[in-house]
Amino acid sequence: MAGATSSLILSPWQATLDHYNNKTKRFFVKGYPFPCHHSDPICHSFNIKRRVLPSSSSSIFKDNHVVTHSSSSSDKLQTHFSMSGCGCSWIQDNSMLHYPATSNWTSKKCSALPTTKTVDVSSVSDLFEFICSGPLVDKIGITPEKVGQAIDKWLLYGSQLCRLFQLNELKLTIPQKARLYHYYIPVFVWCQDQIALHSSKFNDGDDVPPLVIGFSAPQGCGKTTLVFALDYLFKTTKMKSATISIDDFYLTAEGQAKLREENPGNALLEYRGNAGSHDLPFSVETIEALTKLTKEGMKMKVPRYDKSAYSGRGDRADPTTWPEVEGPLKVILFEGWMLGFKPLPAEVVKAVDPQLEIVNKNLEAYYEAWDKYIDAWVVIKIKDPSYVYRWRLQAEIAMRQAGKAGMSDDEVNDFVSRYLPAYKAYLPTLYEEGPSGSEPERVLAIDIDEERNPILAT
Repeated sequence: MAGATSSLILSPWQATLDHYNNKTKRFFVKGYPFPCHHSDPICHSFNIKRRVLPSSSSSIFKDNHVVTHSSSSSDKLQTHFSMSGCGCSWIQDNSMLHYPATSNWTSKKCSALPTTKTVDVSSVSDLFEFICSGPLVDKIGITPEKVGQAIDKWLLYGSQLCRLFQLNELKLTIPQKARLYHYYIPVFVWCQDQIALHSSKFNDGDDVPPLVIGFSAPQGCGKTTLVFALDYLFKTTKMKSATISIDDFYLTAEGQAKLREENPGNALLEYRGNAGSHDLPFSVETIEALTKLTKEGMKMKVPRYDKSAYSGRGDRADPTTWPEVEGPLKVILFEGWMLGFKPLPAEVVKAVDPQLEIVNKNLEAYYEAWDKYIDAWVVIKIKDPSYVYRWRLQAEIAMRQAGKAGMSDDEVNDFVSRYLPAYKAYLPTLYEEGPSGSEPERVLAIDIDEERNPILAT
């Protein structure tokens, strides 16, 4: 993905930030310390002047000067969302943040920057407090001290994601702020820790295969956008990554037709989706080839699937359109709605839906093809599988409003109904036991609400 590297991208927050002192629990801004707002008794309230900076999201800030930056992230964003069908309401929320009237802030002009079309910037300490209030920080072992020590990185990651999603970094709404600093960035920090742990198991000079991280999450919950954001962060921090989806390994159109003929009357295998509709040998070949990209200059094309082919029945995309990745890869991000599902006793799945019995039998081969290659897991959990219907309906409505072809409400209901039996059968075991062969300490389970935001586990 094109874009400036971390050495070139500076957050406007960082224009005045030097570092965080762990002993005093203070940040230093241009040589002047100020305490954070955290509930720690050491931390006190303070008066700090708010900087005023340009609102253009296409600029990078270096040495307190604005440098116009041209990026292809806009095109990639549009391509990503058109492919994923994501409505991403958190991005579209343009409401303003409201600060209490009792705020002690005053305004100050930054003479090094243009003074036209200015906006206010929240203080670094308020963002620090916001980060520490997130539902994932304790779960991934991030203390306020660790956040403070790495605050410059958090600000940089936030700046990069704002560029990717075309957000005004200086005027984020609460939903936007939460999605970046309570969700995407904490997961990225966790992934970095997993990569470091993985690399530590090898000796200097060894070829270190990329870490494979599996993302198991129901359809429509935002996993594709999460992986999209993580992939961007890895690339902008000079860590080579590759993304694959279980969708990339669907049978060809010819293979799907054969599957339908072999299972007449089974609605769960009429179209792509459930276990049995994937080319498992092809997935093994692809994953093993990716894990061998350990040296500079090694390249391969990664398969992609065209869901629009054959009037929506789909087919494997033309290999000439597949994206190319180059080694040495540090991480492979593998996402899918049914990753980690385990086959269950036949009587259990038949009680959910008799048509699920053959799907359950097919699932027996999936561990060897997918799950055994996954070293660490992110499992995104939902309380009710019916959320999937609501999310899919939102996405289709958004597509129709944008003038694109989208399924009708009845078609959405029919589409989702082909996946619900598997959700009802396999999600309880996945949530209770974790994916097959996984190590509990290498599984990050994230509970999300109906708005796709992480919540504290109950």
